[in-house]
Amino acid sequence: MIMRAPTSGLPILFAQVEIRRGGTVLLSDLRLSISAGPPTVLIGPNGSGKTTLLRAAMGLIAPTSGEITWGGQKAPSRTGQAIVFQRPVMLRRSCAGNLEHALAAARVAREKRGARLAELLHIVGLERVAHRPARQLSGGEQQKLALARALARNPSVLFLDEPTASLDPGATEAIEDIVRAVSETGVKVIMATHDLGEARRLADEVVLLHRGAVVESGPAPRFFSDPITDLATRFLAGELLV
Repeated sequence: MIMRAPTSGLPILFAQVEIRRGGTVLLSDLRLSISAGPPTVLIGPNGSGKTTLLRAAMGLIAPTSGEITWGGQKAPSRTGQAIVFQRPVMLRRSCAGNLEHALAAARVAREKRGARLAELLHIVGLERVAHRPARQLSGGEQQKLALARALARNPSVLFLDEPTASLDPGATEAIEDIVRAVSETGVKVIMATHDLGEARRLADEVVLLHRGAVVESGPAPRFFSDPITDLATRFLAGELLV
């Protein structure tokens, strides 16, 4: 896998960010800094703002007020980031055909696409199904393909929105292994999950969201062993936050 140099697009800073849609507040007075390094994992109950935060960071949703900057710049680099959604859409092509499309969209030189395609298939373990229609792949295989398509962009920052939410334990383990491998190359992974076990396994830094605001953030070992806020303590104990 290609090694990434530290990206100048980090840190991502959220300065008093609010996002409203109609009368609904999706993010409220959000203040957060996400720096280079191992994975940052967003946790929180459904509707807490995890997906909105990811989309806002990517520039897919504009703040109603406040500011988001990447390395001091107001606009993120479109070539330095990629996102994988919880339910990725597969093109009506083979597994390899989906990757060929992604490589072309990433403007990879035609003469380099074959080697890069083979490398991506190897990274996610899909060599044996390369010529199978993508929409006939299992859920876990489709999520692996979605990761490979994102990696075709050779991103410095990779956003993952609940990538294992609907997968069985075996497929979840495979996706987590890929995430670790990607992170070890220097790619900054920012991942949302509802699974506390997954957060414990993958996170270097944890951000707990509730009602569109950051409740608590910090190093994962400290967060899980000694949470600071009452809401974090209750969430870790399995209580429902309403």
